[in-house]
Amino acid sequence: MADQSASRFRHLRDELVHQGAVVAFYDGWFADPDGLEFRRDVVRHPGAVSAVAIAEGDVYLVRQYRAPIDADSWEIPAGKLDVDGEHPESAIARELAEEIGMRAGTIVGLIDFHHSPGFCDELQHIYLATDLTPVERHADGLEEEHMLVRRVPLVEAVAMALDGRITDGKSIAGLLATARLLGV
Repeated sequence: MADQSASRFRHLRDELVHQGAVVAFYDGWFADPDGLEFRRDVVRHPGAVSAVAIAEGDVYLVRQYRAPIDADSWEIPAGKLDVDGEHPESAIARELAEEIGMRAGTIVGLIDFHHSPGFCDELQHIYLATDLTPVERHADGLEEEHMLVRRVPLVEAVAMALDGRITDGKSIAGLLATARLLGV
């Protein structure tokens, strides 16, 4: 693997093209190691959290409508880091209550990754949530109001990730990391 610290590329500036409800679109200006300036499309995102919530060998999955793909998607519970000053662990605790009506007694970090670093700076924090207890569910937004929540055996959820029934990247990463951690 190449040494990331050796890069001599420089970020020069961003010019806002459009500020959306969640993301901002920029013309990003950069310089290569020889000083040649170039432009790239850049999407700035506040970051996100998700969790593999597991109880008795089952994981909680949600099926919700995703407008960009105009289809329903099976996913692990997730949400944006859109509350100022909120720590990612607090955000995933909030999302678990909103989406699946559960509070986790234990939240452990699994993996952090950039979804698509070729154009977007979104950093996803994935947790393992265990010791679950029911709480009142407070859906936030139209998609959450209409989402379907299911408990699925971890082995079946991993099969869904590998056979294409789950195509969401954070869910695939979280399920595979959980399966490896638990030796499934």
